[in-house]
Amino acid sequence: ILKALNSIGENIIIADKTFHIRWMNSNASELLSVVAPLFQLENSQSFIGLSMDFFHKRPAHQQQVMKNLETTHRTRITIRDRFVTDIVVTTITNDLNKIEGYVVMLMDVTTKSEEEKKKEKLIKALSIPILHVWKDTIALPLIGEFDAERADLLISSVLMECSSHRIEYVLISLNGLSDFDSEVQFYIQKLYDCLKLIGAKCILVGISPNLAVSMGALERDIPTYRSTY
Repeated sequence: ILKALNSIGENIIIADKTFHIRWMNSNASELLSVVAPLFQLENSQSFIGLSMDFFHKRPAHQQQVMKNLETTHRTRITIRDRFVTDIVVTTITNDLNKIEGYVVMLMDVTTKSEEEKKKEKLIKALSIPILHVWKDTIALPLIGEFDAERADLLISSVLMECSSHRIEYVLISLNGLSDFDSEVQFYIQKLYDCLKLIGAKCILVGISPNLAVSMGALERDIPTYRSTY
């Protein structure tokens, strides 16, 4: 069984019913050799015999979770503020269905900085939702505040999308904008000019009465509509 576990491409640790580490496969050994210095330990083998309480800020809570575990427990942990990993704990039971130990799998291990970059990338993607409404048409609902960083991201994202999918029309929905000041006007006009260069047409939709008052200052003849209907 241990040979089989050693061939699995995941980080696997086995602990006994008192929560002490008894074995780890080669993948886990390689990972923990990097983690060991963070705990002032010499190498990965230094973890053998240690209680898993050693790694937890609230060991009593963790013990309670493990003792009451029926099948599988899944959570995400941060190791010494350096690594982030998904951890899956599965019980090892005997013929009487009594817990004899635990199999701990550390999955998708990454550094905290890499994890933060992933989150930042996701947040940016969510902040610029590009919707394909027709074959040659996309829509962008602008929501909240619209600063320089977000505007540059929007322009580059839209241009790439238009080039990749041969988009002819870009509907910019202004329904969710909190303000339409001179800075927002500048970036809308910049987007219009960029789209014109690649042969795509910019159309503004979702024009409220309040926005209509301030939109008179636009220096481009951009088609505008109250709604997309």
